[in-house]
Amino acid sequence: MQPNGASNGTTQRVTINDLAEALGLAKGTVSRALNGYPDIAESTRARVTRTAERMGYRPLAQAQAIRTGRVRSLGLVLNTGNADLHRPFLTDFLDGISRAASEESWTLTVSTATGVDDEVTSMGRLIDERKADGFILPRAMYDDPRVALCKARGVPFILYGRTGDPEGCAWYDISGEDAMRLAVLRLAGFGHKRIGFINGSRDYTYAHLRYDGFLSGMEEAGLVADPATIAEGVLDIAAGEAAGRKILSADMPPTAVVCALDLAALGLYRAAESMGRQVGRDLAVIAYDGIPDSAVANPPLTTFSVDNKAAGQRLARLLIARIRGIDLTHLRELAPAHLIARQSDLLPDFDPDQLARAKLNA
Repeated sequence: MQPNGASNGTTQRVTINDLAEALGLAKGTVSRALNGYPDIAESTRARVTRTAERMGYRPLAQAQAIRTGRVRSLGLVLNTGNADLHRPFLTDFLDGISRAASEESWTLTVSTATGVDDEVTSMGRLIDERKADGFILPRAMYDDPRVALCKARGVPFILYGRTGDPEGCAWYDISGEDAMRLAVLRLAGFGHKRIGFINGSRDYTYAHLRYDGFLSGMEEAGLVADPATIAEGVLDIAAGEAAGRKILSADMPPTAVVCALDLAALGLYRAAESMGRQVGRDLAVIAYDGIPDSAVANPPLTTFSVDNKAAGQRLARLLIARIRGIDLTHLRELAPAHLIARQSDLLPDFDPDQLARAKLNA
């Protein structure tokens, strides 16, 4: 005989009553555990969730939405106006979010937009149509209109990154500032005294943080940052090439460059080659992101990598926790980036003074 009875070879749907009986718990406790109410102990919630999965319990989405006001869906709007902003991490990122959401029997609702204003419009539509209970906000902006929308509408959100005003915000971020500081110290340890920096766009908070990290590393190493060897607003290879030409043409050009993005570094490679400089021979480069293209550059690029699948998983779990009412002060996390040491920053027979003189006389 099938559990819960069977008729004409069909199995009846598992109900909350069936779960409550199997667990020896009150129906209300089971219901609150399944819906993530904060007054239910985590151990009880986990036990109920495991049993529900084992017994094949699936809530009726429409009824649950009416009862709890939730559709058990996480919202994500991707800005496709600049493909390079998402290309390096998108596949792993979405996989991580989807897996973590699925573990909690939640879904992921994805929409696309062609600019920041369109992102806000798309999010507003998803809110009005009750398609999502909250949003993951990738590529956090320093002054982020998506955050303003969520706050105004009372919608939970979690940032992948940080924003200029942390009030009312929860986030998961990678400490890019620490990576930039460590990159400078690594280069200074190799003997470099003139270290340049190519930064991303100040529209995004990471650019502020990574610039601060670069300056912190320079100060710690006892070095002075030269504005002539610093470039801003670089988001792609073409802009990286232009920035590379600028800083390598300075009166006192750098022997090493730290890049806030791998794409900027790949552009710098092109600029160096066109100007008679060779990365890994007379120019050291360290970057950040760990995109696949960095491994096949010539020479392979030393970079700080980010596990975007793990980031997606963590963001999904934090957003679900926030939707369930967990205090946002407990939902602010930083994780480190991890150095992948390759050949772009190891110069053979490096004499910084001799190399500097050679470049000045070139």
